[in-house]
Amino acid sequence: MASAASSSTETAAPKTADLKDAAGKDISGSGIRRRFLEFYEQRGHARLPSSSLVPEDPTVLLTIAGMLQFKPVFMGQAERAVPCATTTQKCVRTNDIENVGVTARHHTFFEMLGNFSFGDYFKKEAIQYAWELATKEYGLDETRIYVSVFREDDEAYAIWRDVVGVPEERIKRMDEADNFWAAGPTGPCGPCSELYWDFHPERGAEGADLEDDSRFIEFYNLVFMEMNRDASGKTAPLKNKNIDTGMGLERMAQILQGKPNNYETDLIRPIIDKAASMAGISYDDADDATKLKLKVIGDHTRAVAYLVSDGVLPSNVGRGYIVRRLLRRVVRCGRLLGVKAPEGAQAFTPTIAEVAVGMSGDCDPEVANRAPKIYEEFEREELRFAKTLGRGEEILADMIAAAKAKDAEAPELSGDDAFTLYDTYGFPLDITTDVATEEGVAVDVEGFEAAMEIARTLSRDARVTVDVTAGDLLATIADELGEPTRFTGYGSLVEQSVTVRAIVRAGERVDSAAAGETVEVVLDATPFYAEGGGQVGDEGEIQLANGVVLSVRDCRKAAGGRVFVHVCEVTGDASGSVSVGDAVTAAVDAESRRRAKANHTATHLLQSALKRVVGEDVSQAGSLVNTERLRFDFNAPAGPTPAQLEEIEALVNGWIGDATNLVAQEMPIAEAKSRGATAMFGEKYGDVVRVVDVPGVSMELCGGTHVANTAEIGGFKIVSEAGIAAGVRRIEAVSGPGVVELLNQREGVVRELAGALRVPPEEIAGRVTSLMDDLRAAQKEAEALRGELAAAKSVALAADAIVASNGSRVLVARLDGVDPAALKSAAESLLAKLAGEAGGAGAAVVLGSGSADGKVGLVAIFDEEVQSAGGLKAGAVLGAAAKACGGGGGGKPGFAQAGGRDATQLDAALDGARDTIVAALSK
Repeated sequence: MASAASSSTETAAPKTADLKDAAGKDISGSGIRRRFLEFYEQRGHARLPSSSLVPEDPTVLLTIAGMLQFKPVFMGQAERAVPCATTTQKCVRTNDIENVGVTARHHTFFEMLGNFSFGDYFKKEAIQYAWELATKEYGLDETRIYVSVFREDDEAYAIWRDVVGVPEERIKRMDEADNFWAAGPTGPCGPCSELYWDFHPERGAEGADLEDDSRFIEFYNLVFMEMNRDASGKTAPLKNKNIDTGMGLERMAQILQGKPNNYETDLIRPIIDKAASMAGISYDDADDATKLKLKVIGDHTRAVAYLVSDGVLPSNVGRGYIVRRLLRRVVRCGRLLGVKAPEGAQAFTPTIAEVAVGMSGDCDPEVANRAPKIYEEFEREELRFAKTLGRGEEILADMIAAAKAKDAEAPELSGDDAFTLYDTYGFPLDITTDVATEEGVAVDVEGFEAAMEIARTLSRDARVTVDVTAGDLLATIADELGEPTRFTGYGSLVEQSVTVRAIVRAGERVDSAAAGETVEVVLDATPFYAEGGGQVGDEGEIQLANGVVLSVRDCRKAAGGRVFVHVCEVTGDASGSVSVGDAVTAAVDAESRRRAKANHTATHLLQSALKRVVGEDVSQAGSLVNTERLRFDFNAPAGPTPAQLEEIEALVNGWIGDATNLVAQEMPIAEAKSRGATAMFGEKYGDVVRVVDVPGVSMELCGGTHVANTAEIGGFKIVSEAGIAAGVRRIEAVSGPGVVELLNQREGVVRELAGALRVPPEEIAGRVTSLMDDLRAAQKEAEALRGELAAAKSVALAADAIVASNGSRVLVARLDGVDPAALKSAAESLLAKLAGEAGGAGAAVVLGSGSADGKVGLVAIFDEEVQSAGGLKAGAVLGAAAKACGGGGGGKPGFAQAGGRDATQLDAALDGARDTIVAALSK
């Protein structure tokens, strides 16, 4: 029997025959799960399915606890469907990712078994159920179970002591930080009680510390939601008291199966063993470093399989970045272990994922149904990262070596170097940190973040706008005004007799503004749409009876959406002004609104067309809708083909031609989702939402403005499609008048080209192809001539080679006006000549070239003798020279190329390279 009393040093992989206790009960992971759910079903609990790892709660990135799907009930926002329930909930947490495999029980993916009461039973019953489950159903030795209670919860303490019979020395009172749960600063809250298993009962109860991870493991947590906390911090009893519990499946498996850690249970060990066999090693015989990598593979593979099954695909943002990060850690660990792809396959991760998928049925049957998609994403991401990894590891190795050479006692990789790896070579910071840590080198993460922020600032789209007033001021204004701005723009573009409620100028609140001033104006009601949901704010005018006009250039929400801020320039008679309390007429520019709403509705049609043509897995990653065009970003592993883009365009134009009336209505968010309305990840929605429906085509949660009938769009044309980040694509398109403008523009280009080429429009393509062929031939000839010229020039340079103390020939020289290809050719020719003269001692060549515009080209070639004699790497030497010239680059130990932007530093950089090589060869 692999019982709770088994030695904690057992390491053998679990076998089916072993996974029974003395009574013959199933203690496999599947059996533990099934017995938990059946235990509570027999006690009146409804068995409910696990919710998705993508939670409905917009404030949470991933499902991290079993109670999340019941949060609206606990918060009093939804009626209970059943009095009590039991679930097994799949969860993902990444806050402790660095501890995965290091400790015995940290995971990214885990299952939380839970029982819940919604105003039904409470503290006494929950405690008794937990004890009965642990000691009777699972057969745990009750003398090895310790209990914690909140320090002020005398009731729970008494139940454990007097009703259950746990001795006082095994009941520990704990502080609020450990044993008190709250939904947030306000709302339901209550004390907790936890059950711990003692791996070392021989140490006795006196002085036992439940936070000693080497001795205790918490396996069951009971939350007693019995109070409500208000904004002042005061608590009052809840009318309906609730129970929320969680038992870690992996932890209970470790206890019952007698394993030293969760990874060696049958929930993860089969994945580990598959990876080990593909690497030709044995987990049981491996050292700690190897076991750590195998544990990471086992844990992360499970997490990625379930996340992809729930529709989270690898990308560089949000949930997608978590998938990418986890999967890339799997790939790197696998490569370090030598895991090989099966014969005929390009990637190894799908084969390992097959084991995780095969074990998923009792937790989530949908994982097996989506297996092809899961394997596809594993393979695609592995192959993508393999290219990045190979290049990045070489450059990182050189950077680490340089850091050690600079400071042997406390080497650190600079933030700039870490950012260069990320920005230029796509090497993630966490992988850089992992590799550097293994080599005993720290990483300046703060410096990396600073460099990242500079890059973000430089890449932001420049926008000519007035700075929006500080949020605190607008929040104060909103509080004073009380009533929020009333939006009337869905039904009308003009609103008469509205009142100016506040004016802000240069960040300060004022009572009036005169002609020529730029201000921000808050009205009590407005037809102006405020920027949101990807749609830009409306433009137009605010008119006063005295002839003063405020030209509205933008409209935005502030103070949490309570007020609409109109960014205006005051025009009109210089003696006129606008004051708080004035009655005005607010009028949206009709043409601008018409174009914006046509583009917005076209965006909804585009998303539906993408789902139908590319696949239902397509999900929106962002959008921009203005008066000129629309932009739609979406998650997809590969871009649509030209044929698919044509099909998408045809679908959208077909729906436009169908002249379908749109239906926009408000409804509870639960009803909207039950109808199948699409919501965008990352967007926050209230309890009541606006649903825009194009019957039979599209239904989305959207607060934007739209046409009344699809025919109003007029037409749709895709302008471009491209990748903007790994796993994220962007389509730019135009609609309505924008289509005609685009076609007219392109027609003008065609006419100009036809005139310049002196051919009819239909012959332009053929003529351009012919010219390109001629150009390529000329370039090839010129390249060959440049190479011959460079080789001829370089012959004279051979005489400048110096002889190092070990006999190696070293040539570092400048050869201006030579392109990179010719520079490489010259270096290869010189190396062959010098190596022959060295008589087996080897040769090294570094050449630099400066151009009239200040650009620098560098190349380095070291033969094997030089690399061995001096421990030299061409990439490291050239990287330092390139950096001195304001550039970067690198390569392999034997060959490297680089570039720079400052030719004035070339001579000094070459001198430095020469000194480095000669010094290394003279040791």
